[in-house]
Amino acid sequence: MHAYPTIRLASAAAVISILSACAGGNFRPVADAPVRIGPAYSIRGTTYVPAAAPAYDAVGYASWYGSESGDRTANGEQFRPGWITAAHTTLPLPTYVEVTALDTGRRVLVRVNDRGPFALGRIIDLSRGAAEELGIKAQGHAPVRVRRVEPSEKDRKRLREGKPAKGLQPLSGQELQRLRAQLPVKGR
Repeated sequence: MHAYPTIRLASAAAVISILSACAGGNFRPVADAPVRIGPAYSIRGTTYVPAAAPAYDAVGYASWYGSESGDRTANGEQFRPGWITAAHTTLPLPTYVEVTALDTGRRVLVRVNDRGPFALGRIIDLSRGAAEELGIKAQGHAPVRVRRVEPSEKDRKRLREGKPAKGLQPLSGQELQRLRAQLPVKGR
């Protein structure tokens, strides 16, 4: 008589386990908390030291990635190539950045939830969706400015849901010239 409730509980536990696996239970939910900085790590002989970096503002080159659909990001979320996300070697996860294409002045808000890029001269790896929003997908890589920002909760929510944030006005010609002058020489 007491074995019946035990069997029912075991069956219920098995069903819950199967359903959670089907629902992507192996991935962390998309959320802004907790923010993770993480320990130093080494990739191909280079050591990266994650840091809070509230004033992060850098000029360099971006690339994009998109074939890793379904893979886990560094903060445990499911990678979705069409979302407006990115990988950065040291910024906290998640972090929000404004990325500016220095060829066109186009700007987009991006949610950083992964680690990378691990290629010489690249400062950010954009998801396919972010590269499309920025207009650099066809190029494969492009000169950019990456600046840490604190967007509105409305924009954060849109990015957490896989949608683009509110559009930003392109940068002016003078500001673009100033930023282009800061670009490192390719290959260094």
